[in-house]
Amino acid sequence: MVFKDQYLEISTKLPKDASLYGLGENTQPHGIKLYPGDPYTLYTTDISAINLNADLYGSHPVYMDLRNVNGQPSAHSVLLLNSNGMDVFYRGTSLTYKIIGGVFDFYFFSGPSPLAVVDQYTTLIGRPSPMPYWALGFHQCRWGYHNLSVVEDVVENYKKAQIPLDVIWNDDDHMDGHKDFTLNPTNYPRPKLLAFLEKIHSIGMKYIVIIDPGIGVNSTYGVYQRAIANDVFIKYHGKPFLAQVWPGAVNFPDFLNPKTVEWWGDEIRRFHELVPVDGLWIDMNEASNFCSGLCTIPEGKQCPSGTGPGWVCCLDCKNITATRWDDPPYKINASGIQAPIGYKTIATSAVHYNGVLEYDAHSLYGFSQAIATHKALQGLEGKRPFILSRSTYVGSGKYVAHWTGDNKGTWEDLRYSISTMLNFGIFGVPMVGSDICGFYPAPTEELCNRWIEVGAFYPFSRDHANYYSPRQELYQWESVAESARNALGMRYKLLPYLYTLNYEAHISGAPIARPLFFSFPNYTECYGLSTQFLLGSSLMVSPVLEQGKSQVKALFPPGSWYSVFDMSQTITSKGGQYVTLDAPLHVVNVHLYQNTILPMQQGGLISKQARMTPFSLIVTFPAGASHGEAKGNLYLDDDELPEMKLGSGYSTYVDLYATASQGTVKVWSKVQEGKFALQKGWIIEKVTVLGLDGSGPPSALEVNGNPIVGASKVGLSLLEQKYHGDIEVGDIKKSVMIEVKCLNIPVGKDFSMSWKIGIRSVAEGKF
Repeated sequence: MVFKDQYLEISTKLPKDASLYGLGENTQPHGIKLYPGDPYTLYTTDISAINLNADLYGSHPVYMDLRNVNGQPSAHSVLLLNSNGMDVFYRGTSLTYKIIGGVFDFYFFSGPSPLAVVDQYTTLIGRPSPMPYWALGFHQCRWGYHNLSVVEDVVENYKKAQIPLDVIWNDDDHMDGHKDFTLNPTNYPRPKLLAFLEKIHSIGMKYIVIIDPGIGVNSTYGVYQRAIANDVFIKYHGKPFLAQVWPGAVNFPDFLNPKTVEWWGDEIRRFHELVPVDGLWIDMNEASNFCSGLCTIPEGKQCPSGTGPGWVCCLDCKNITATRWDDPPYKINASGIQAPIGYKTIATSAVHYNGVLEYDAHSLYGFSQAIATHKALQGLEGKRPFILSRSTYVGSGKYVAHWTGDNKGTWEDLRYSISTMLNFGIFGVPMVGSDICGFYPAPTEELCNRWIEVGAFYPFSRDHANYYSPRQELYQWESVAESARNALGMRYKLLPYLYTLNYEAHISGAPIARPLFFSFPNYTECYGLSTQFLLGSSLMVSPVLEQGKSQVKALFPPGSWYSVFDMSQTITSKGGQYVTLDAPLHVVNVHLYQNTILPMQQGGLISKQARMTPFSLIVTFPAGASHGEAKGNLYLDDDELPEMKLGSGYSTYVDLYATASQGTVKVWSKVQEGKFALQKGWIIEKVTVLGLDGSGPPSALEVNGNPIVGASKVGLSLLEQKYHGDIEVGDIKKSVMIEVKCLNIPVGKDFSMSWKIGIRSVAEGKF
């Protein structure tokens, strides 16, 4: 152990078979498992996510360790709560931290399950933020929507193509000269924008815009005037530190200063009065600077010139190497090239509130902005905030969602997106996704088909593209539109499940998207699996991630799995096995595990509409089972309320149960605080039970103790299930799917239903 003012080093020994995950944010070409010899540098940096094994936008000095000793799995986690830059060296049997400041502040989370680890971790760092329901819908964005009519066209074209869309976004195109909290009077005139927002708000759609932290230095700009009056900027030698971002010369607000938090809240309030946006997107908050060092505004020339890309430094700058804070004795592997730590960011000898050095607080910048933005939005109308942040730190998930930054429209980047998404679940930031079809350059049509089939199942699902890329909205290709209708169509049916997962994340930290080992820690084969993922504990997505493929080889942990797109299709994996699945261009394979009850609705083009459709319950037993148990749950609330909890009078929680035993199948619910669901009039219209022993027809159907007789509309039907060709059916009993339709059961009341499983053998029929 070494402990100096600007250099700390400590090592830990590891068994060879320990699987490690975490230490981000970075793009990991080898998948979710940490890879011996790969560099892990933590220092928030604006370099694009196409840079492999480099320090990206967030800093999360936490790892999970999963071991399996004599068939007994155990997971634990280690957090080093330190905001300074660091290199972490993983060599397979050891881990070494080399940190350029701060203290050793270690926290250990004993598990022993991966879910317990994340529960314990988020107890300390803060539970993930509750999301409004619409945030789980599909989002469309682009840098380069030059005027409002283009945005209106995009919304109209999604509707024409019958592709779901909840949220339309603006990058900085709406701004006047790239300045925060402004509107371009020519391209986004306020009266027309307000009329557009009234139109989309009336049908439940939402609108989000970007905000960068850098405030344009401009004496006629009200935001800047008020910032100077309130003395809110980070200082260098007593003056606001000068940098350059999109508007040109900028100063950076110091969000560690309580006065800045107040001023920021006031600017957001003023902007919201100008434009009633539904959420904010905070970008460039690593902090990103197009220049380095000590800069001044050049005399006699325009900066930026207004031609060419806006990210070329045009200030007059000189390097700062005078202090040990700018040029520390140990060089972390910043940007993957040992760049100076003040390179293209705030000078590390700059000073925050109370004398705190940027050297120590650098990686907290985006986190501190997130807290201030969350406070401002929550204070506006008392609604549940939605904030998307590029830079994150330990605890950011309590305030924001995250997207994985500037990725590329390549097959490799599609694959990498899964590992980054799964890592952020472990970091306590479960609302995460990547730019669908890639930020730049142009994706191929085939890639965009496959990307929406993955992206439709990211917790945060958004298509976003660069100014210099061709248009890539999902309707631009008819084939992509078809894949989108299929994949997003399923997402919108699954919204009640996803929203319930958001509630579980908020109360227990459980990731929405998870590696398979979260549900199957005994099954070591899945410890490194980075090409498939689970939503919740039991819905598995197995996408095509390679060009030119119309099949996918997917790993199925032990048990029975049912295709959610065709519930008659069953895969029963005895001890766990790879299965080759058909996956033509418009097909994505999504399977539901046994012993589950999945609540679904009928979908729609906007989540507000989809939310009011009837429910169906999918109950899964092991294939061919004559005995079995299944469980599920459903959380419903007024999603505008800031708190996501029971006890408000505006929420309902339903536990769902099913058993098959001694020739009787039972499905029932236990409802907590049913009043809200009853007021909304939600009903269960259909119950589908999969995997039952198919030895005879069902009979004697009862709902809430009342026999259903011939005159009732309620119908009971049976269909024999099909087994996948790769599976040895052999000794698996025949299994059937039973559907009970035309029900009218209120979600907000306890219900029970049962029927007898017959003994006569029937392949197919209606009873």
